[in-house]
Amino acid sequence: MCGRYFQQRGPAYVARYFETVNPVPNTPPSWNRAPTQDALVVRRHPETGARHLDPLRWGLVPRWASDPSVGSKMINARSEGITEKPSFREAFRKRRCLVTADGFYEWRTEGKAKQAFAIALAGGEPMALAGLWEGWRASDGSILRTCTIVTGEANEKLSAMHHRMPMILPREAWPAWLGEEAAEPEALLALLRPWPAEGVLAWPVSSRVNKVAENDAGLLSRDPFAVPPAGLDDPPPEFRE
Repeated sequence: MCGRYFQQRGPAYVARYFETVNPVPNTPPSWNRAPTQDALVVRRHPETGARHLDPLRWGLVPRWASDPSVGSKMINARSEGITEKPSFREAFRKRRCLVTADGFYEWRTEGKAKQAFAIALAGGEPMALAGLWEGWRASDGSILRTCTIVTGEANEKLSAMHHRMPMILPREAWPAWLGEEAAEPEALLALLRPWPAEGVLAWPVSSRVNKVAENDAGLLSRDPFAVPPAGLDDPPPEFRE
C-alpha cells in the first residue's frame, strides 16, 4: 500500500523532468503528502495529446459516487482488480496517469511499535507511480478531479515492511500508460510489476512522519536510534537534511 509520500522537488523541476507543456501549477513541495491533499499528476491532454502536470486530490472519487468523501478510502487501487472493479475499470481504460513523487513511506511493525521507513530510487531520480484519475461533478456543476495510486506485490527488500508497494513505471513505459501509444489491457497490466529490490533504497526515519502536520526536510533524515532489518540503507545525499 502507499499511504504517505514525499516530493521535495518543486513543480518546475517536476514539469521539466516529465516534459509537460502546460503552465506549471503552484503546488509547493511536501515531505509528508497525505490522502485528500493535492498530488502532482501527469496526464495526457485528450485533444492535443501533450503531457500536462496538474494538481489532483489524492483519493479517487468515481463519477457515480454520491459523496466525495468516498475518496479517502480509494487512495490505492490494487493492480489485480483494476480491470474489473467498478471504481477503477473505466479509469483504467480511459484515464491513466503518473503520480509524481520523490519517494514514499512505509511502516514496519516491531513489537507494539511501528517503525517508519523512507523509500527512494537508488539513483535519486523522481518516481513515476502508476495512477488513475477521475472527474466528479458536484451538484453545483463544479468538477473535482482526483487520483489513486496503483499498488502491487512488494519486492523482496520492501516485503520486510509491507507485502504491497506502489507500482513505479520506468520512463520507457510512460507513453503506453499515458495513452500516447496504443496498448492492449494485457500489455498495460504487464507494466505493473515490482521495482527491482536493488533499485530502491530504504532507511528508518523519525516517528514524526506519523503526524500529517509534521512537514519538513528533516523527516528524511535517518533515525539514529532505529535498528533496521538487514539489507536496508542510508539515505542518498539528495535526501539528507
